[in-house]
Amino acid sequence: MTRNKNIRTDLALEAHELFRQQAMKEMLQERGEPPGVDVENAGDEDIRITRVRVTSPTGEASIGKPMGNYITLEVPRLRDNDQELYERTCKFLANELASLITIGEKDAVLVVGLGNWNVTPDALGPKVISSMMVTRHLLEYVPEQVDEGVRPVCAIAPGVLGITGIETGEIVKGIVDRVKPKAIIAIDALASRKTERVSTTIQLADTGIAPGSGVGNKRMELSQATLGVPVIAIGVPTVVDAATMANDTIDLVMDSLIKEASQGTEFYNMLKSIDRNEKYELIQEVLKPYIGNLIVTPKEIDDIIEKISKVIANGLNIALHKGITLQDVNRYVH
Repeated sequence: MTRNKNIRTDLALEAHELFRQQAMKEMLQERGEPPGVDVENAGDEDIRITRVRVTSPTGEASIGKPMGNYITLEVPRLRDNDQELYERTCKFLANELASLITIGEKDAVLVVGLGNWNVTPDALGPKVISSMMVTRHLLEYVPEQVDEGVRPVCAIAPGVLGITGIETGEIVKGIVDRVKPKAIIAIDALASRKTERVSTTIQLADTGIAPGSGVGNKRMELSQATLGVPVIAIGVPTVVDAATMANDTIDLVMDSLIKEASQGTEFYNMLKSIDRNEKYELIQEVLKPYIGNLIVTPKEIDDIIEKISKVIANGLNIALHKGITLQDVNRYVH
């Protein structure tokens, strides 16, 4: 367990993003799709894919998300040492990323690994960068040695404000102004609102990133509005807070009691009427004076970050370079 403040405040995607998406899925299952929201399910029993497209202001108001595309890959066995599943996850991720990258095959892409490399649960972004197939310099200096279909890709791990003294958005904006990429892909860790989703889901969005907004510490937004080019976000939940763990435990107890209680009884109706969002907020208020923003991460987080960073890096490598396979990546990555 850890209580390092940077983990919470430096998570680039909203900490409540996955929670909102799960709540949205449940709402759509119960009530049908609201106007301006299209939902599609794909994948298989090992890799479940949910694609949500918000197409109008009405859709924005219905689910609390700006217009754009939101894709979640749920891979419950992502932690397992299953080589076949690892390779399939890389390919599935590459396919989903390719659907969001709407630029020319020769256009340059900047990959940004957000997070603090000194804090393991927050080091996902920098670890991905270390396994990226960066080619912009090769195409500039030794183009004859580069395979056909390889696009110019550059990458940066800008660190966090507490290390550099510079806002991440300012660093990225400076690079964009100089390099002039046609798209940006930003990777970072998430704080999950469901314990079961820690290190088992990968989320994509083409609506940009608002660093720290999920914990009330909003920084400069990384989006097309602020940078002038499309921004695709990739996030993986690597931590969960103590209130979430307590909330999940109480939910399990409540679900068990509901199954045992007789329908229509006062006790059954009381359990069914409990607002689970309000319950979470109450738990936060009760715990805050004693443990503050206590953050918990799996004890094997080093191995998890190592494995998932390679999945994301190789998914990106395949998606960005036409005709490149997993076997080809090792020729470019050292």
